Amino acid sequence: MPQTVCSGIMFTTPSGFSPHLACAEPPGASLADGPPITSASLDTLIQNLVPTADYYPEKAYVFTFLLSARLFIPPPELLARVCELCIKQQQLDQRTHASAEKAKVRKFGPKILQLLTEWTETFPSDFRDEKMVGHLKDFINRIAPCDEAYWKTLNQVLQKLSQRLAQMSQGEESIVKVSLNASSISDKLVAFKTKPPPIQKDMLSICNDPYTLAQQLTHVELEHLRHIGPEEFVQAFVQKDPLDGTQPCFGDQKKKTSNLEAYVRWFNRLCYLVATEICMPAKKKQRAQVIEFFIDVARECFNIGNFNSLMAIISGMNMSPVSRLKKTWGKAKTAKFFILEHQMDPTGNFYNYRTALRGAAHRSQTANSNRERIVIPFFSLLIKDIYFLNEGCANRLPNGYVNFEKFVELARQVGEFMTWKQVECPFEEDRAILHYLHTAPIFSEDGLYLASYESESPENQVEKDRWKALR
Repeated sequence: MPQTVCSGIMFTTPSGFSPHLACAEPPGASLADGPPITSASLDTLIQNLVPTADYYPEKAYVFTFLLSARLFIPPPELLARVCELCIKQQQLDQRTHASAEKAKVRKFGPKILQLLTEWTETFPSDFRDEKMVGHLKDFINRIAPCDEAYWKTLNQVLQKLSQRLAQMSQGEESIVKVSLNASSISDKLVAFKTKPPPIQKDMLSICNDPYTLAQQLTHVELEHLRHIGPEEFVQAFVQKDPLDGTQPCFGDQKKKTSNLEAYVRWFNRLCYLVATEICMPAKKKQRAQVIEFFIDVARECFNIGNFNSLMAIISGMNMSPVSRLKKTWGKAKTAKFFILEHQMDPTGNFYNYRTALRGAAHRSQTANSNRERIVIPFFSLLIKDIYFLNEGCANRLPNGYVNFEKFVELARQVGEFMTWKQVECPFEEDRAILHYLHTAPIFSEDGLYLASYESESPENQVEKDRWKALR
């Protein structure tokens, strides 16, 4: 069935992760060396992020902390703290000879430059905040005059960031425009009280090759994934930090999850598009052909590794207005459909799907082509996994330390997704098909029931009462 960002369905915590493991941190202890961090004070975690002339945090730590820190401290404040610590550690706030200061910058400069580059490349959305850009420019102005090469390099970082933000805004505007256009067309079909008006075109007249349609669906999926930032997974479920009496972080602001929500809307649209295409034809034989066509499309999506479109198609075919068409289903060859349903069966916390996903992920890691690298997860399940990881494990331990082990698992799940979304779609675009997928009119749920009852008359009193109410 169509999805929302969060659902009441319960899923277990990912295997192998225990929210109860934590080690105590001695006061003032440095976490630069030693065993993996399971818990620490926020101040210590920030200190561990700051590079020196002889130390740079592991890349996995940088990603994990920058992803999760926003639950405790807004990104602009974190950047200000990092810059302040850098300046104090290198004693750049003290009056020293210019040559001595230049020597200090040359030692730690490449490492702070690396940190700023990783931050701007992995979490560019953070820098949509004017305060972030202000702190970044202030820091550049503080260390760059010591060496002309750093001035040039740091300005290149700013230029790349500006270009990336412009590209992101353009892509997001395009997705919003498509979503609004599709919604306005669909809204025209919501209010009818008689038989739904005939739709002039159908999918089979636009594309009758299942493999081609599966390829175009993969285009749409990867385009949506490309715009989702890792921080959206945290901001979707962010709450006020109980130890912070003043800063609400993102809790009281408009959640910055527009790309994530647009992707969920696309899943729902595809569900309804599939159901509309099946319910629309007047003749039983034609409806059966459409069912068989979408079964083949779903199979091709599975083979490609596009599990999100696969699940949307199965969900559309399982919507009540479609599943009640017993005479139509009796005409269709459905053996392959039941195999696909088995693959996406929710039993055992989607055990079969998770097994197939692991297989696709392994194929992706050893692939020699973009075609084999494609992994598009069933997105709503990924969101639910992250949601229940967040709900099932406290952000802070009773001693006030940050439960960093939780965020290591969160970063693992989000990081895997970030790897998958970077794949370039290897299939050639078909603009006619893509336009149809985005703009074809779809029936509302009431419209689907009306079309379904027109095709196959109500069989029981409940259906008869519903048909009467709709008419």
